[in-house]
Amino acid sequence: MAHIVVLGAGIGGMPAAYELREVLDRKHEITVVNANEYFQFVPSNPWLAVGWRNREQVTLPIGTYLQKHNINFVAGWVETIDAAGNKLVLKDGREVAYDYLLIATGPRLAFDEVEGTGPVNGYTQSVCTVEHAEKSYADFLKLVENPGHVIVGAVQFASCFGPAYEYAAILDTELRKRRVRDRVPMTFVTSEPYVGHLGLGGVGDSRGLLEHELRNRHINFITNARVARVEPGKMFVDQLNAEGEMVKQHELEFRHAMMLPGFKGVDPVAGVEGLCNPRGFVIVDEHQRSPKYPNIFSAGVCIAIPPVEATPVPTGAPKTGYMIESMVTAIVHNIKAELTGYPVASKASWNAFCLADLGDTGAAFVALPQIPPRNVTWFKKGKWVHWAKIAFEKYFMRKMRQGVSEPIFEKWVLKIMGVARLKEH
Repeated sequence: MAHIVVLGAGIGGMPAAYELREVLDRKHEITVVNANEYFQFVPSNPWLAVGWRNREQVTLPIGTYLQKHNINFVAGWVETIDAAGNKLVLKDGREVAYDYLLIATGPRLAFDEVEGTGPVNGYTQSVCTVEHAEKSYADFLKLVENPGHVIVGAVQFASCFGPAYEYAAILDTELRKRRVRDRVPMTFVTSEPYVGHLGLGGVGDSRGLLEHELRNRHINFITNARVARVEPGKMFVDQLNAEGEMVKQHELEFRHAMMLPGFKGVDPVAGVEGLCNPRGFVIVDEHQRSPKYPNIFSAGVCIAIPPVEATPVPTGAPKTGYMIESMVTAIVHNIKAELTGYPVASKASWNAFCLADLGDTGAAFVALPQIPPRNVTWFKKGKWVHWAKIAFEKYFMRKMRQGVSEPIFEKWVLKIMGVARLKEH
């Protein structure tokens, strides 16, 4: 009997646990270890930050649902990973031994890299966690009472830009509903070399479509932006040119600001010698396996993927849900192969699929594969995307309650592309 431990219970970790339970023989034990006792559907956080959702709608208790499917759950912060001893050591002293470890922790939010950023020790808001989104909502209500300049965007080393575009548009929509948008100038500040780069070198006409969206909403934008520091109510931004030379320094005042941080690997993972790159992301081979530790696999935002291209201000490559799903499936089949005496052979497809809600409309893109050159590059915009993301949220949360092992994202790619073709005709 083998003990497989999944570290992290997010969009990668929860489906991984369910798929492992579905694929592996019942004699094998599966345990999920997560810092929090709840699963959170992170893509809904921009809605939470303006009051369109509440915590109960986008979270669920992990242990309640895992135990129904014969999966153990341990809630607690991991202090260290003893890769040589094949065990996790929690901060409260508990130890969890494993035969195989699947790391799906997501990132550490590196607010400390830019002075003054972050909702805890800084002056900017975030939509990266439920707690951050709730705090952002409280700050949003203050903005409604006392309107002023808003800044939304992503700092250097950010690798997930979609939520910034979503929040800017959703915020614009809600401010218009409350009849205060005319008193709230907005600026989008991003480390991307151009609007719609998305850390992917663009997808289809994402540049033209998203620039049009920002202009149509009267949202100014600054690209190639390196945030130097943030003070109470003031952001200092260096704007670079294509050669990486500073061309302008901006001193932007704000009443409300939401800036996505750079990502790094979480401390216990980054602290394992030979497991990670300098930023703490797990190095994996084509089978999602650590070259140094053959019984450690990893999927999701926490793995090392080089940027699609060099940019004047550092940006990272995003890991979207569809991509994460393919990584998880590959890992599950590779662990099964090892347990049954076969060589590992499964590989992730690394395809990208994104539904971005823009408040009163939306944008959807598919990139197959995510890293160019691509076989499929597809980007569409319309009200139907807004409704599709709402439906996807409900669908995903229901599947997490049911203990799904089916490919959720792949199924929805086909649905969304089918709906788009119908709209075109």
